[in-house]
Amino acid sequence: MSYLLNIETATKNCSVSLSKSGQLLALKEVNTGGFSHAEQLHVFLAEILQESQLTFKDLSAVAVGKGPGSYTGLRIGVSAAKGLCYALEIPMIALETLTILAHAISISEGVVVPMLDARRSEVYSAVFDPSYQQIRATEAQIIEPHSFGEALDKGPVYFLGDGAEKCKEIIRHPNAIFRDDFFPSAREMSALAYEKYMRQEFEDVAYFEPFYLKDFVGTKSKKRS
Repeated sequence: MSYLLNIETATKNCSVSLSKSGQLLALKEVNTGGFSHAEQLHVFLAEILQESQLTFKDLSAVAVGKGPGSYTGLRIGVSAAKGLCYALEIPMIALETLTILAHAISISEGVVVPMLDARRSEVYSAVFDPSYQQIRATEAQIIEPHSFGEALDKGPVYFLGDGAEKCKEIIRHPNAIFRDDFFPSAREMSALAYEKYMRQEFEDVAYFEPFYLKDFVGTKSKKRS
């Protein structure tokens, strides 16, 4: 019997789940359209255990979405996971955020393109086949009218995530299906994390860093006159 706590904070969706041997037991998440992770995450962690009548000491491991995604969101989620693993002396599991998002739907043909907004006309994306095998590596790309043209000519392409919204007016292929109502969720992490747990694919807690994909670029606040 293995209880895993799953944390996904790479986007505006602050999501936490608890699973038992790969089966979802409880889920708490909120997406207010902004980033409320600093206020909500630790509340969700405590509530989800309390409602399941468990304590932190019952956990076998903590899984975290490692990105790509929001720099601040990833830091908050990974810091929380690291702190729990250090304190409880349990292993940490990391899952790519786009892999998590791809598992939000099932398809029989074509490909799934999980896609996160990376500001301006750029997105973070990857490509998965119907069996969730990744057939194109994760990358940051600028969306153009011919993007994913080869895949679109072969069959349906399902664009998932908040990055899909900006593609609607650019990619006009009849095989393009846009589902911008999906966000990476700890719901899909339950089975994925348990598979890694059983294979003992753990991270080095001391040296683990989120998968940012791009360097963080800060912005200067405007000085008041």
